Amino acid sequence: MSTLPYLVEFLQYLKEINYSPETIYNYERDLQVFENFLVEAKTKFGKVDKHFINNYKAYLSSIDRKTPKSIKSQARLASYSMNRLLSSLRSYLKYLIDVDYTTPLSPESIKLVRTERKHPKVAEFNELVRLIEAPTKMEQNKKVAIRNRTMLEVLFATGMRISELISLKRSQIDDSGKIFIMGKGKKERFVYLTPRAMIYLKEYLASVCDQSDYLFTPLRGRNASLKNKRISINYLQERIKFYRERLRINLPISAHSLRHGFATYLAEEGANPAAIQILLGHESLNTTTRYVHASDKYAEEVHRKFHP
Repeated sequence: MSTLPYLVEFLQYLKEINYSPETIYNYERDLQVFENFLVEAKTKFGKVDKHFINNYKAYLSSIDRKTPKSIKSQARLASYSMNRLLSSLRSYLKYLIDVDYTTPLSPESIKLVRTERKHPKVAEFNELVRLIEAPTKMEQNKKVAIRNRTMLEVLFATGMRISELISLKRSQIDDSGKIFIMGKGKKERFVYLTPRAMIYLKEYLASVCDQSDYLFTPLRGRNASLKNKRISINYLQERIKFYRERLRINLPISAHSLRHGFATYLAEEGANPAAIQILLGHESLNTTTRYVHASDKYAEEVHRKFHP
């Protein structure tokens, strides 16, 4: 039985307001960490106060922290991860207040921690191109090579999220390369393939024999019992890491880096920020601005060109 009252109802509420299964799962995992701490501290939820929350923050920043599966962590949490856990707890408390349940403290009393500001880095364009082309040279299985190459081409061409790519179905793409996306927060938008990405997508589709609804599937997806299997996010992230290490690219490029690069290089070519916002599916232009980080090389060129 959960030590957090009405947790099941809270998760059901998230489902009712159309949160994605992945988002609901993340809320559940985050609150499981808080439950673990309640159990370790031998404290009932009704006795939680500001002092207890401060101890929870200290717990999250320590290597004694346990994962949602009660396994001792081997690394400290980054400030952004800590704030995600605290935000999940705040959302849970807000729900309890909204439905007139008793809470031991207000959501506003849980202050987020200060986040570190890192120098934003975007891989140089030629490095991103090398990464995108890597599967063709590094994958021994030709079908795996064309599939992985196409996934990277589509990611960089459209700027879509990796979760959107993995969930992509053939029916979402028309013959012109226009793709209908149901994005984060159930927001609808269109993204567009480049002519180069279209070439690789057509080559990939010509090599696929299965009848899965999903565009990108494991090779074993041709098995009837695995008809609607799709590539996992972890698989693609691991292959990107493999390509990056083999190419000796120093920056920690990920699938999300291709999305950042998409926004950055559009901006450097003079694209309207509002248009980039639409393509990325951001609700706020401020969020888009955080994505658009000028490359160091571009910043150097601007300095040389405009410094008086």
